[in-house]
Amino acid sequence: MSNKPIFVATHPRACSTAFERVFMTRRDILQCAHEPFGDSFYYGPERLSERYAQNEAARESSGFSKTTYKDVVDRLEREGSKGKRVLIKDMAYYLMPPDGKAATLAPSVATEKTMGSANGDKQVNGTASNGIKADGNPTVLPLDVLRKYHFTFLIRHPRRGIPSFYRCTVPPLDEITGFASFMPNEAGYLELRTLFDYLRKQNIVGPSLAPGAEAPMSGATNGATNGITNGVAKDQINITVIDADDLLDKPQEVIQAFCRETGIEFHPDMLSWDNPEDQEYVERAFEKWIGFHNDAIQSTSLSPRKTHHKVSCVVTEDNEWREKYGEEGQKIIRDCVNENIPHYQYLKSFAIKF
Repeated sequence: MSNKPIFVATHPRACSTAFERVFMTRRDILQCAHEPFGDSFYYGPERLSERYAQNEAARESSGFSKTTYKDVVDRLEREGSKGKRVLIKDMAYYLMPPDGKAATLAPSVATEKTMGSANGDKQVNGTASNGIKADGNPTVLPLDVLRKYHFTFLIRHPRRGIPSFYRCTVPPLDEITGFASFMPNEAGYLELRTLFDYLRKQNIVGPSLAPGAEAPMSGATNGATNGITNGVAKDQINITVIDADDLLDKPQEVIQAFCRETGIEFHPDMLSWDNPEDQEYVERAFEKWIGFHNDAIQSTSLSPRKTHHKVSCVVTEDNEWREKYGEEGQKIIRDCVNENIPHYQYLKSFAIKF
């Protein structure tokens, strides 16, 4: 079983903060890192996002205007040196240039070792001296950094994730979140799928699926003999994909399965945190993304939802979105949902079944 720092890679509005809060109750053995790469993605000198490109005041006030990708990697290593295992919850798209642009290594992590000689006559880790990577690495981090983490994945259907994210970027919530417009390239599904496939290709996850996972879709092979093999080598990391709907319907079963796959000792009381100490800790951890995590902050436990979530038909969804966000908002949401359903369905085909 791997004992690497756990990296829960996800996309916005996947109930990932509620998921993370469960593990914040295990401060005896875990140190949670809440979306650390967002600091460099949005605000730092190597920022990839255009959201605050013309808003220097916002970048400065964030406190992260000088934070590089190396700063984040180093910070995570320091956290891991304190005797606790690190659990990172972060967006996959924070590691990649938006809109499918080719990724080069972030300058702060592009050392001579990772980039080769100055005259470009050699390559190390598939990266030439100009930063262009020949191994298909879609991220701005070197392969040897990615190998340090035990990657897992959390997904949610776009018909629920996208409208929830859109709501955070329009009045009245936009005044609180600071996200003044909806940017489809922040949906995060494509980047999560891209990262997932690259990590499988590099044998950073897999080849086997976590117990109970479905066999992959036709054309997607994982190298396991029967699709659900659990006889893994000592350092091999199973493919662990969790669907947020399963988390909401069967939280204990899902958390137990995740703990089993990552080597965390499960306790039932991880699902409850109704005490002032936990509340204060969580409010500090989530304060940099004000407005996005209100429900998780105000919660006291993770218990099964009382009614099973019903899947609405397209017409009903469109009418609901139109009523809430107007004709233009409905169209934006529908286009983004439709664009990302194939990516979700692909990842869903690897998810653990409950």
